Amino acid sequence: MRALALVWRAAGWAVLAAGLPGSALAGADEGDSSAAAPFGPPSDDDRVYVHGLLDELEGRFGGTDVALRWDGEAWVGTDTNRLWLKSEGFVVGGRVEDGDHELLYARPVSTYFDVQAGVRYDLDSAPGRGWAAVGVEGLAPYFFHLSATLYASDAGHYAAKLLASYAELLTQRLILEPLAELNLYTRPDRARGVGAGLSDLDTGLRLRYEISRKFAPYLGVVYERSCGPSASASPNDALGRCGDWRLALGVRAWL
Repeated sequence: MRALALVWRAAGWAVLAAGLPGSALAGADEGDSSAAAPFGPPSDDDRVYVHGLLDELEGRFGGTDVALRWDGEAWVGTDTNRLWLKSEGFVVGGRVEDGDHELLYARPVSTYFDVQAGVRYDLDSAPGRGWAAVGVEGLAPYFFHLSATLYASDAGHYAAKLLASYAELLTQRLILEPLAELNLYTRPDRARGVGAGLSDLDTGLRLRYEISRKFAPYLGVVYERSCGPSASASPNDALGRCGDWRLALGVRAWL
């Protein structure tokens, strides 16, 4: 009887062990994808994501004309391969100015930076111009967002754009963001009002309140400096509009 009780006890332990997850894994076929993942099959790293950001949609007041400014971007792709669409510009007095639209392919070259390459087309009320583009974009130490892009046009013009910004969280919803954008050109382009060297600078300080993470109205002060020859000016005329402080009121949204 004692031997029979020991047999029944051993059988009970065997049945219990067979029902444990570890035992199931031990008996799983080596080719089963769930064998190495006790909480389910491995996740798919090649999932395609879509993201859009309207970083600036604002009115600028205080200068000679009220200006509407937009600056947005969107991308689609995986963690390693993405297609970017970027667009920015102004509407002043019914005319579209400084319209800059880019289509870029991006791939990471480090943990925090991507290399981007593609095309840019300046499309607004002035004559258009096409460019080839290559640059880098990402997060520098202390979470500064940096972007640097070089451009070459079919007319022998070369250009560069530098952008830097930083988001300082005053509270979980109140965010102060300084931002600066510089555009440089090797040659003047009178038809587009572009001067050689530092053609324009757009910098500012914006304070936004995130009603939700996807929608935030903001108030700011901006300084825009655009020193380029106008299309109607003679070669000996002084450079065009150059330096202006303005009040900015707008919204930031993303999806």
